[in-house]
Amino acid sequence: MDLLERLRSDSLSLPPLAFCLSLCALLVAALKVTKLVAAQRKTVRLLRSFPGPPAHWLLGHIAEFSQDGTEIDRVYEWAQKFPFVFPLWFGPFVAVLLMHHPDYIKTITTSTEPKDDFVYKFLIPWIGKDGLLVSRGQKWFRHRRLLTPGFHYDILKNYVPLMADSTNIMLDKWETYANQEDSFELFEHVSLMALDTIMKCAFSCESHCQTEGGTNSYIQAVYELSDIINTRSLVFPYHSDVLFHLSPHGYRFRKACKIAHQHTDEVIKQRKKALKEELGTGQKRYLDFLDILLCAKDDEQQGLSDKDIRAEVDTFMFEGHDTTATGISWILYSLACHPKHQQMCREEVTEVLRGKDTMEWEDLSKIPYTTMCIKESLRLYPPVPSMARKLTKAVTFADGRTLPEGSMIGTSIYSLHRNPAIWENPEEFEPLRFLPENCAKRSPHAFLPFSAGPRCAKPVHHHCLFPCQDILEKNP
Repeated sequence: MDLLERLRSDSLSLPPLAFCLSLCALLVAALKVTKLVAAQRKTVRLLRSFPGPPAHWLLGHIAEFSQDGTEIDRVYEWAQKFPFVFPLWFGPFVAVLLMHHPDYIKTITTSTEPKDDFVYKFLIPWIGKDGLLVSRGQKWFRHRRLLTPGFHYDILKNYVPLMADSTNIMLDKWETYANQEDSFELFEHVSLMALDTIMKCAFSCESHCQTEGGTNSYIQAVYELSDIINTRSLVFPYHSDVLFHLSPHGYRFRKACKIAHQHTDEVIKQRKKALKEELGTGQKRYLDFLDILLCAKDDEQQGLSDKDIRAEVDTFMFEGHDTTATGISWILYSLACHPKHQQMCREEVTEVLRGKDTMEWEDLSKIPYTTMCIKESLRLYPPVPSMARKLTKAVTFADGRTLPEGSMIGTSIYSLHRNPAIWENPEEFEPLRFLPENCAKRSPHAFLPFSAGPRCAKPVHHHCLFPCQDILEKNP
């Protein structure tokens, strides 16, 4: 009994465990807040030479975005008030210096600065850290070197019949709407066509997504992932991994990731098996994107791991279908709004076809006016409206202002393409801007529909041309 009483007395003299834990948590939180405040003050000092729109003390400029699709226009308004560049605050601690003039942009696009983690980290659970979009350093250089042959013209030529086939499926569906008064959402059809094309060209896979619609679980997962990533980037609380993980969106995201990864793993497994069988029988066919990934070897005859291949496949699906579908949809919108230009394109395409069902690769150089119309649409409505980088070293811009290592910088491509200092009457649809003699007068960094420099997106320009010419030729 004496021992028990002594232990009880000693325990009463000790601080309660809960109090100790609370005190530790408070100290850790205080230290974290102190570091954040110090970093915030440092960022404010660094950006003092870059004037910009006033920001809310807590929400930054997020309070100015109503999430109704007008965010890009709001940024464009600020770009007109603050020439060249201005800071954009996402909350109290994260700031991005947003550029919209070629003299600033060329400083970044000519370098290999990595993508900014703040913007692209939401993609990593789906596409991983090893794909070209988010990887960095030697891994990025190695992957780019191994993947570049997959976008050679000799490879892309083989895709022309496949692109035409996917476009014709979409046009057959549109025939059912031709004699109806009801409107329909164009982008949904174009997006499915783009996915169908990528599945055929990149993976030799017949997805039937255009005819089966929402019954394809993989296609559903790709749409779900793209939509949730966009939602997460706009909802400030979802920037926290913990809050997002606990949310309904987080649950749906993990479920869609699992479906997408299982599908990709199975496609890679089956293709490896098929390549072995073809090697054994001596059969040959055109190489698709997945074949090139599987067969790629570096100077030391080392290939890509299964993890690397899955990352590149998932990256290709994410980057490829959305940008292509968005670009084509806006091109069709622009031509619909300008029937005179549409008619000139149709006459040009019809003249080149001369009774053929579809264009061939060599015909692309014979439709200069259509090409200029496509570029003008991409100028007004760039599929990639912005991009972001994180500096790995200090940079000095043309006007002498500097930013240190670790700073986040972005490019508003939408504002760049409508910058009145670069483009005369920037709001007007004027394809002749892209005559060779007019292009020669502009900076090569004035038109960046798919970014530029070493980290630019692989060109989607030709992927836009083939569907557009089919639509122009078959829908008078």
